[in-house]
Amino acid sequence: MSFDETRHWFDLLFQNRVEESEAREKLIKMHIEGESDVDLAAAASVMREHSIKLSLDKSMRDRVIDIVGTGGDKSGSFNISSTTSLVVSSLGCLVAKHGNRAVTSNSGSADMLEALGINLNLDIGNQAKMLKMCGFTFMFAVNHHPAMRHIMPIRRSIDHSTIFNILGPLTNPAGASKYLLGAYPKKFLQPMARALSMLNSPSSLVVCSRDGMDEISISGVSDAILVQDENIKELEIDPEAYGLKLYPFEAIKGGNAAYNDQIARDIFDGKEQGAKKEIILLNSAAALFVEGRARDIKEGIEMARMAIDGRLAKSKLELIVEVSNNL
Repeated sequence: MSFDETRHWFDLLFQNRVEESEAREKLIKMHIEGESDVDLAAAASVMREHSIKLSLDKSMRDRVIDIVGTGGDKSGSFNISSTTSLVVSSLGCLVAKHGNRAVTSNSGSADMLEALGINLNLDIGNQAKMLKMCGFTFMFAVNHHPAMRHIMPIRRSIDHSTIFNILGPLTNPAGASKYLLGAYPKKFLQPMARALSMLNSPSSLVVCSRDGMDEISISGVSDAILVQDENIKELEIDPEAYGLKLYPFEAIKGGNAAYNDQIARDIFDGKEQGAKKEIILLNSAAALFVEGRARDIKEGIEMARMAIDGRLAKSKLELIVEVSNNL
């Protein structure tokens, strides 16, 4: 189907105007054929329209970045994107984190951020206030996509993943147009990048590591696609090219929310100087490059190092915890 035809079908689906049997058949067919860039862009544009959005002025919305992954890689890593989000926020970026509790991991973004002491139970108005006051906010996906209640029973009746397993990262309720987006499995790298281009992202980086993570790895090379409006460029990100050493994959393993909370605290307190800190430096650098704060990843690494070593990230976390609990 064309972009417009696909958009029309998903619009009907979100309005609960598609028979369950037809919806199941369509979603299964998409999975078998492989969800295309057109499928992703059309479905994401409709899902965005049906979402409950934060009220932000355009100048602020244009600055918002999300650091998020599809999940599902089952790598057992600690909460890299959430920790990265706090570092990037401490350097002046507006980070609107869109996520959930754990589904395929021991600790989802919400679980870990809550363990750090951040109050996530804020209404939409206070989520926007958080972003304005702190440069960071968290949005529970389930609260911002009420139309998904029509679709969840259909998803649960299908014994494999569907397009909805990868749509979440493309549908940020704060209107983020800039992304550091982790894709897994790798087959989604190109379609997600092309979908972001179709959705007019001014700057995004879609990444997938060769050791099977929806993050930039510290254990080897990661594949990436840089999206700048209609321009798409394939990249390789090698930690050693930026003066970082390679670590065994096991060095970035995490655990439950309390365990991952402590990892983040150790990084921000300067107690962690190995693989866990360096993977945060690398992912933060990529986000800073995408956001426009850093000219390139090398400069971004030094900015992120300064934020951690100079305790900016720790101070930012303390501010976020204080503000969120006083709203």
